[in-house]
Amino acid sequence: MKLYYSPGACSLSPHIVLEESGLQAERVLASTKTHRLEDGTDYYTLNPLGYVPLLELDDGTRLREGPAIVQYLADQVPDKKLAPPNGTLERYQLQSWLTFIGTELHKQFSPLFADTTPDEYKTIVKDKLKSRYTWLDGELAGKQFLMGESFTVADAYLFTVTNWAKRTGPDLTSLENLQSWHARVAARPAVRAAMKAEGLLKD
Repeated sequence: MKLYYSPGACSLSPHIVLEESGLQAERVLASTKTHRLEDGTDYYTLNPLGYVPLLELDDGTRLREGPAIVQYLADQVPDKKLAPPNGTLERYQLQSWLTFIGTELHKQFSPLFADTTPDEYKTIVKDKLKSRYTWLDGELAGKQFLMGESFTVADAYLFTVTNWAKRTGPDLTSLENLQSWHARVAARPAVRAAMKAEGLLKD
């Protein structure tokens, strides 16, 4: 397998899941600025959409979109319990979390990264994000992770996008449950390994 990624982008989520899973995969840097690989290959020839992550299987099949990729990886190692079994209510709850993170958090951050976004609109986006995270903080009360006591692929995704708040806002420091959860995830060896591999964490 090959995972195409860009440091600190949403591809950090499947990168973390790869580390948690113990699966063997080549990590290939795909710049989201130049859209070229280190060997000069035009990334658009691999993914016409131009963004990461992209997972290429050994038979050449390519899978796009982070939430789909992390579930595929989790299903290769069911003993790791990174996702509940398919067909269970718990699996649908996991998918609910992945959808919430993707639509209510991930995509909301996008305007904050664009220099062309008016400051007035950035303020509106930050306020909306803060409201979503405030609700999420309540959902994390009494829990170790999103799904309860076990780390899942949803935690990897939430951790990845929540890291962006430090760079763009909103200020989440007052959300104690969220901060405690973030610290727990950040301390996981697999998370640290993925971040080190992407140059996001120094010894």
